[in-house]
Order: sequence, then structure tokens, then C-alpha cells
Amino acid sequence: MLRPLQAYFFTFFCCFLLISCASSQPQTSSQTTTQTTNKWRDLVANSPVFRQNHTGFALYDIEKQETVAEYQSDRYFTPASNTKLFTLYAGLCLLGDSIPALRYITTGDSLIFWGTGDPNLLHPDMPSSQVFDVLKNWRGHLFYYPNNYIGKRFGPGWSWGDYTDYYQAEISPLPVYGNVVRFTNSTVSPRIFKDSLRTAGWSDEFKLSREEYNNGFFSTGWPTKSFIEDLPFRTSAKLTAQLLADTLKKEVRILNTVRPGTPYQTLKGLPIDTLYRRMLQVSDNMFAEQIMLMCATQLDTNNLGVENKQSIDYVKKQFLADLPDEPIWEDGSGLSRYNLFTPRSIIKLLQKIYAKVPDQQRLFGMMSIGGKAGTIKSQYKSKEPFVFAKTGSLSNVYCLSGFVRTKKGKVLIFSLMNNNFIVKTAEIRREVERVLTEVYEKY
Repeated sequence: MLRPLQAYFFTFFCCFLLISCASSQPQTSSQTTTQTTNKWRDLVANSPVFRQNHTGFALYDIEKQETVAEYQSDRYFTPASNTKLFTLYAGLCLLGDSIPALRYITTGDSLIFWGTGDPNLLHPDMPSSQVFDVLKNWRGHLFYYPNNYIGKRFGPGWSWGDYTDYYQAEISPLPVYGNVVRFTNSTVSPRIFKDSLRTAGWSDEFKLSREEYNNGFFSTGWPTKSFIEDLPFRTSAKLTAQLLADTLKKEVRILNTVRPGTPYQTLKGLPIDTLYRRMLQVSDNMFAEQIMLMCATQLDTNNLGVENKQSIDYVKKQFLADLPDEPIWEDGSGLSRYNLFTPRSIIKLLQKIYAKVPDQQRLFGMMSIGGKAGTIKSQYKSKEPFVFAKTGSLSNVYCLSGFVRTKKGKVLIFSLMNNNFIVKTAEIRREVERVLTEVYEKY
């Protein structure tokens, strides 16, 4: 009985010595890297705020060209307006430095023109482009050709019940006035709609709305303070021609057919970055959809008709085939809940964007800037901005992807995606800020 007991203690003692020796050995670089990676990963993985979420995270060091941390980065998420990063990349690949604003043919004293998708014409929040001046100064007849767009007014997976909300203006080949009516206490713009507003009844809450299939606008209640509100109008070729004629003070006729392959010219508009900046900072859905339509127009050579899906499919095949996970990409804005991306694919996408625009001042200036501009203006406040990113918000969705510049001057790419949470979005937003601030201060 004693001998087996002695053998047991001897074996235990030997194991203890081996463990002690192993623990006293210096850590290898790979062990150190693993611990560091876990540190940044655990900021997300162990967060009590994210506990019930579907959450994914990826962090990438541009200088080292290596992934710093991953947490469920291979899972698919509803990206909301993070989709606009894909739209940005499509534009960088297919559009030049200036917006292709209008296509036209001159024959005799007639100017035949059609839209490329450019959303700037008479837009209330954008600088004037030369399109208006060209149409205004033309001394002959004006003919508008509307049939180069074959898509629908809404993207796939959009909420059809949101047709009166400012963020869901209709897609069209030649938007005018941003495809919205702007109401204030004393004005209606475009003025063609000034007699379209009626009172529908009394309510304690003032609200403007519109009938779904026509441009009958109505209000309930009465405004108690100054307001500015945009409501989308129902687009049509006839209405586009009417709006242009009213503003130009000259007749604009509709031409239903242009011979396919007819040589045309393209009128250049504003610098393209003005479009990207508004899309990314304000998160303008209409601009995002119209950018994808402009990309499709660039691919079209015979004017037979384009839609956004053409440019999405082309960019996926030609420029995004090397993403870690195939993107389920359905629209330009992210309004569609059909979109599904993984954090590690967004990291790869941002690497591609960074390669296209290596000038940090230009690239970061287009993004929402923490504490300074866009949808994260009220967050990440610091003497020097350190987060340059795109938000993505829908009900129960909050994503943020972009770049963080640390205190040591290192530039990292990140994607932090949250779906299916039931707490208030503000709570998720604050936790995302806590994580990225930690990265900023200590990486």
C-alpha cells in the first residue's frame, strides 16, 4: 500500500516541476500577439451591453497589414447605411472626378436630353451646377427623354409604408428638387405644389403627409413653432417636365423614343466628392441610390434602359470577388433589410477604398467625423478628431465602420456591427464609443 502511494507523490512532483519550468519560460511573440488580440476582442466579447445582441467586430492595422482582433467577424449582419460604403467604392471604380450630370443630343435648334441619375439639379441643399444654366440658356426647343430608367421607384426590401418619409425619396433618372417638397411655415417649394396642401382634420400633433399614389398633401393639427419638413413627391416623366418648365420659364416637351446607339454628349457637373460627402456624412439615401444609378448609366452604351441592380452586380463581379464572404447587396442606401455583410468583408472593402483614396485628408473628410461632422458629430469629442466612419441605423440595428487614428498616430480599420438588440439605440451607441475610445487611447 505504501509503495503505490510513494509512486503517486513522485509522479505529482515531476508534473509540478515540468509546469513550473514551462511557466518560467519567456513568452514567444506569437503568445504575446494572441494576448493582445484577446485584449481588443474581449472589449466587445465581454461587454454586458452587447450580451444579448448579435454582435460582430473586426480591427485591422493598416501599417502592419494584419488583423488585430476578430469577434464573430464571419457572421452576416444587416448593415443598414454601412451599405453606403459599398456605394462609395462603386463610385470610385466607375465614376470620374466630376459628376456625369446630363446626356444630350443636339439636332437643329432642338436639345434632347436625359438624366444620368445625378441628384443635384435644383436640389435645395446643394450648390448649383451648370445643368440648369445650359437648359436655361438654350435658345431652341427642349425635349426630355425619360425612358432610360427601367427600375422601380423603390429599392428591393424597402418599407413601402415609409413613402412619406424624407429619407425615402423615389429613385428616378432625372431628379429635380431632390424629389421632395420642402414645406415651411410660409413657403412650399417647388411652388408648383403650393395649392396641393389641404387640411385633413384636427389633431393635437401637427403632422404632414401625402396620399400614396398621387401628390395630394395634407396636414393634421397646426404648427406651434417654425418648421422645415421635406416630403417625397410621386415622380413621373410628366411632372419632371412640368417642374423644369415652371422653373426655366420655357416649354419642356417629352420625347418617348431615342434611337439606340445614337451618339450623345455628356455634360459634367459638380466635383464628385461633393456627392460622396453628403451621402456619407448626412447619410443621404437618395444620393446613394442615385450614385448607383449613375454607375449603371456609365455601364450603358445604347440608352436602352438601366437600373441600380446592374451596377451592383457588375461591381460585385469585377471588383469584389475577393471579399472573404460574398456580400448580399441589394440597394445603394441600406434601406433594404435584404442586405447582409460580414464585418471582415467590410474591413476588406475599406482596405480597397483606402487604396483608391490614399490621401487621408480627402478620404476622412468625406466620412462622418467624430465630434465635428455628420452622424457622429455629438460623439468622440476630442481636440483632434480620431474616428472617421459611416453609421448604419435601422430599428434594432446599429453599425459603425471606418477608420480610427490612435493617440500614437496609427491608423486602424474597424467594423463593429450590432443587430437584434432590444435596448435603446443610444445605449448601443455609447458602448461602441467606449470600445473605440479604448482603442484610440491604448493601441
